[in-house]
Amino acid sequence: MQREPIFPANRHSLYEAHRYSAAIRSGDLLFVSGQVGSREDGTPEPDFERQVRLAYDNLTAVLRAAGASLDDVVDVTTFHTDPATQIETVMKVREAVLGGAPYPNWTAVGVNWLAGFDFEIKAIARIPARS
Repeated sequence: MQREPIFPANRHSLYEAHRYSAAIRSGDLLFVSGQVGSREDGTPEPDFERQVRLAYDNLTAVLRAAGASLDDVVDVTTFHTDPATQIETVMKVREAVLGGAPYPNWTAVGVNWLAGFDFEIKAIARIPARS
């Protein structure tokens, strides 16, 4: 099966700088690389809540570029530099973005480095059949 790289419109410089695809489509599955809360120039948003919202915005843009949405996400992994102090804010933003059940699978991982960011989200989605 062929791997098809997916990039959102107005993609940020991080993809080129770090040499990765925003997502890879394989059949009807979309594997989205970790999305961070970067500003347009690729630098980290300093406000943590805004950084989390931007990460979700970037995830949504990648999904849209593949013909999918957050409703098509089946698995999520989030990375946190300080989970104990960040989780309340992450949960607040997550609830606002994802809404109610059914929720995708979720794994949260504490890490000590995210290239200057404090939150990252990666996902796997099933791309809906085109009608």
